[in-house]
Amino acid sequence: MLRPLMRLLALALFGLVTAANAGYTGCPSHYAAGSAPEFINQQLAVKAREICYSQFGLMHSGISRTPLWAAEHLTAAELEQADTIRRKNAFHADPHLPEDEQAELRDYARSGFDRGHMVPAGNMPTPQAQYESFSLANIVPQNPRNNQRLWAGIEAAVRRLAMEQGELYILTGPLFLGAELQRVGGRVLVPTHIYKLVYDPKQQRAAAYLVENIATDAYRVVTVEELERLAGITFLPGLPAAVKALKLELPAPRRRG
Repeated sequence: MLRPLMRLLALALFGLVTAANAGYTGCPSHYAAGSAPEFINQQLAVKAREICYSQFGLMHSGISRTPLWAAEHLTAAELEQADTIRRKNAFHADPHLPEDEQAELRDYARSGFDRGHMVPAGNMPTPQAQYESFSLANIVPQNPRNNQRLWAGIEAAVRRLAMEQGELYILTGPLFLGAELQRVGGRVLVPTHIYKLVYDPKQQRAAAYLVENIATDAYRVVTVEELERLAGITFLPGLPAAVKALKLELPAPRRRG
């Protein structure tokens, strides 16, 4: 049986697919080996549009009105620069998207969910990049306690690892699993889980944090192989299958509160 998001995608009658070619991307610098993820389940590609920003890229779904993944090449030098940028909250609908596919600020109003960044504003080394990270195309409805405690700790842990290693490639996004899904504003799908995949090019190893989108301090570290099965996406198309079955050692998050 198709998962709920898959069923919604299957019902869509048409869509623009900008990533029809395997691994194609208009912003290769954001991806390991210059190759974007590939759709295993092609139904996910319906109304999927790539958006390339100055410091990250993402694949947006006009069905869920969220990213399917957001990609960044995280370097120690850029993180040092990001520390000098004062945060300015500037959530906004993304002008790159058709109006019927984009999330709006009103969708999140009084929803009980945070506007959860996939690529964090705290990673952005310029004011322009920080502003771009506040696009609702880079946002998912996230449980507030999850977003402000556990997920913030995961983001901080990944930054520390990037400072130690010099560079990492990161893919972050939502999963829509289970029998029922919520919507905020009657339009934006609420993820059941959120993942952050970390690839260390020096070690040529990867692993992902996997978190249920609830008020929790629990998380799992999973292999790329397992995450790909759950998501229906090949996240690192250039990585051998044997490597995808191994886990990069990821640091534990420092939870707030």
